[in-house]
Amino acid sequence: MSKAPTHSVKSARPESTSTFDMCAMVPILACAYAEIVSPLLMYPKDIPSPGASPADALQIVMTPRLENKIFWPALATITVVLVLRNRSRLALPPHIKFLFAYLAFAGASVLWAFNPQLSFSRFVLQIMILTSIVLTGLLAKGDMMRGLFLCFAFACVLNIPFVLNQEPIFYENLIIGYPGYFTFKGYLGECAAIAFLLSLRELLHSGWRRALGIIVIVVAIWLVNESKSKGSFGLAMLAPILAWLTLIIGKKMRISPAIVILPIAILYQLLTIIPGLDFLNRISWHVFGNYTLSGRTVIWDFVNYEIGRSPLIGWGYQSFWLVGPNGPSVVDGPGWVKTMPSAHNGYLDTMLDTGYVGFALFVIFIFATLHAIGRVANREPGRAWLLLTLALFILLTNMLETAWMRGMEPLWLLFLIVAAETGRYWRPFQRGVSEPMGRGPVVAGWRPGLARAWGPDNPARF
Repeated sequence: MSKAPTHSVKSARPESTSTFDMCAMVPILACAYAEIVSPLLMYPKDIPSPGASPADALQIVMTPRLENKIFWPALATITVVLVLRNRSRLALPPHIKFLFAYLAFAGASVLWAFNPQLSFSRFVLQIMILTSIVLTGLLAKGDMMRGLFLCFAFACVLNIPFVLNQEPIFYENLIIGYPGYFTFKGYLGECAAIAFLLSLRELLHSGWRRALGIIVIVVAIWLVNESKSKGSFGLAMLAPILAWLTLIIGKKMRISPAIVILPIAILYQLLTIIPGLDFLNRISWHVFGNYTLSGRTVIWDFVNYEIGRSPLIGWGYQSFWLVGPNGPSVVDGPGWVKTMPSAHNGYLDTMLDTGYVGFALFVIFIFATLHAIGRVANREPGRAWLLLTLALFILLTNMLETAWMRGMEPLWLLFLIVAAETGRYWRPFQRGVSEPMGRGPVVAGWRPGLARAWGPDNPARF
């Protein structure tokens, strides 16, 4: 009896190809520019003095710069060329369609923005950033997660000499952390936390990849500690565990990760509105040593009032903060709140910009992305865990900082890469195939065998 033909798993995997994949490189280049190149170009002449406030630091970040006017149009041009060359393979999964729906509404909000010219300028930049990352990410064949790890690992190592040779930031005679080559210590904490999460994947490999992962984990933990970023450290510890539990519960109950996460979000909202419970105040005291989440609750009270002035459609895309001396945040803001560059809450800023309509579209995009990650888990559980870990870290961080649709904010760029990577694997796993032919992203025009490969009972490999 003749033997059945065998298939080479390695040759079928798109990640194993030795050819250079420009589509995979574009999102990594975007992330490297925002996380490494741009901050270094601003250092040291544009970095704030040790006594500068976070508002001054973030004001520098949001000021238009010449290099941004060159880099992002160039990357957008490359994206257009790549999309035209590979348009037959491009397919938009549902969660990406919801993202573009929100993008369209944000663009329409320019018409009623407080400062239409500035709002339009910021929106055009966002179009270049979003399309460059998402469209090329969907077309990519290479391993973008590996590229992200190397990007953030290099950023962490590069920050070591800066931290060792600079003065810390002081506030009321207390050391509040080191910024590294970034403009604010919080960015260093976020960078190190993301490097830590990406390094967890490297531990599943052997040899030099595992060794490099261990080294980066040690460096990342040290940097988070030096930056005094308690929030980033706590969320970096919580996100992997929460992602693992979410996938386990989803598999056992046969429900989407979005459904598992939804009760947690609802419970949080209920706890924050129950009179006399003081849920946020209690958490703030144990984490930050004060009852206002380091002043955030004061900002949120003001922002909720301003949302109520235009609840349905908002103030217009990025047309509330930093729009000039006569802007609503300056004219209406009490005391130091008027100097803030954001609400320090991505969800409130989304409602502030685009109202309840835009917020609803954006929340649908988020939950659709979480649902699509559940589809990824049917094919590659390990990859789904990493994607969900990164997604949850960003989702939770946006409760304390603003990253959603904010220019080239690194966390926003990272979430776009997660959404694009998820989009490569979103199609349902098809049962009934007797022998796996390989693994890989599902993109329009690829061989059907790749769409059916490696079911939920196979080991979680990358």
